[in-house]
Amino acid sequence: MSANISMRLLIAEDEKNLGLVLHKELSRLGHQVTLVSDGEAAIRSAREQEFDVALLDIMMPGLGGIEALRELRHLEQPPEVLMMTGHATVETALQAMKLGAYDYLTKPCHIRELEAILQKAFEKRQLRRENLILQSRLSYKEKSPDMVATSRNMIDILTLTRRVAQSNAIVLVMGESGTGKELVAQTIHYSSHRSHGPFIDISCAAIQETLLESELFGYEAGAFTGARKRKLGLLELAHGGTLFLDEIGEMSLTLQSKLLRVLETQAFFRVGGTKKVEVDVRVIAATNRDLNQYVIEGKFRSDLLFRINNFMVTLPPLRDRIEDIAPLAEHFLANVSGGSSRKISDEAMRVLMNYSWPGNVRELKNVIERAVILSSEEVITPVDLPVEIRAHIPRAAAAAASEEDEESNLDQLKKKQIIRVLEQTGWHQGKASEILGISPSTLYRQLKSYGLTRSRREHQQI
Repeated sequence: MSANISMRLLIAEDEKNLGLVLHKELSRLGHQVTLVSDGEAAIRSAREQEFDVALLDIMMPGLGGIEALRELRHLEQPPEVLMMTGHATVETALQAMKLGAYDYLTKPCHIRELEAILQKAFEKRQLRRENLILQSRLSYKEKSPDMVATSRNMIDILTLTRRVAQSNAIVLVMGESGTGKELVAQTIHYSSHRSHGPFIDISCAAIQETLLESELFGYEAGAFTGARKRKLGLLELAHGGTLFLDEIGEMSLTLQSKLLRVLETQAFFRVGGTKKVEVDVRVIAATNRDLNQYVIEGKFRSDLLFRINNFMVTLPPLRDRIEDIAPLAEHFLANVSGGSSRKISDEAMRVLMNYSWPGNVRELKNVIERAVILSSEEVITPVDLPVEIRAHIPRAAAAAASEEDEESNLDQLKKKQIIRVLEQTGWHQGKASEILGISPSTLYRQLKSYGLTRSRREHQQI
């Protein structure tokens, strides 16, 4: 066995001298060894601490090895068990194997022989544990980042993030909502040596405090009402990879304290648990809040801010990098249309470039997706874009335009958009209201205010 692979071993042996020899030799090989003298002590130790492999003597005073094996197999994550005895019989060997023992050894045994069997038992348990984690990860989408940037400041930011990716430094990503903070986190992860590990993300603002704690740390069976079996937390699922904490500024002070402890020790306890769980996780945090102001207001711990602020990335809003609007729009169009020959007209692109994008990149993506749904042509034109975007007036023109003209233009654009969508849906008001993003009652009121009905519209066209 490679000396750099450290196992957590539990040895239950009532022969004091043999137990000491096993403890000494296996510890010398680099393993973490716990030695007890009977089955009851072995069960207590296994309930308090997680072991990879247990080596049990069959004949011990009080609770013997077979009885201890039965109890150990009922644990949520039991160790692989090797049985050992100086009085081997076929019956006891068969009984042990039926109860789930990995193998059966007779005393005395050579350390090299024992080492080889321990290695195989350890590998089996690792495969079992990895399978459990993989099953738990199925609900989390793991994908490579997909960032598009041509502006100088964004290229500089991406270059910098790829450099910091090579370290294990905690990164804090700042920026308005929709600027692409999660994509930056993914870029850091997939550019690092952890790229083959999981990328697990969670929004601290989307889950209430009690649920967020159990999501992060997991829980033991019976920890609270409804906790019927152990659940692995996101920290455990992210072992060997990256945990992305979005909107960290919304985390409660209590959870902030617990998170700080994890960042300092890389260990934690599941909710309701007594066994320390050790993990190797890189944390990337993100927020659209001013955390320094939050510290002043007592909403965020200053020591946690110092801990997560090893490296800060601040993303500019889309309105400050207009060079990225056109390539982003074309990128989203290609994704939504499935690589077809659809294009964005020059007029529509000018409209997109002129808009201030308060919702940033996320809003642009939604607008392009909506335009593809509404348009029946190969080319996206201004009429396929939302009214509020088409009605947006440049600042220079806005100074000369009157409020009355602006309201009038906006009203006419809204009316034309409603008519166009109604005609596309065969005047089905339910479908039209869904496409327009308004309620059916709002659509009804607008139709009434414009004096629009299907029969009147058809009469106008004759």
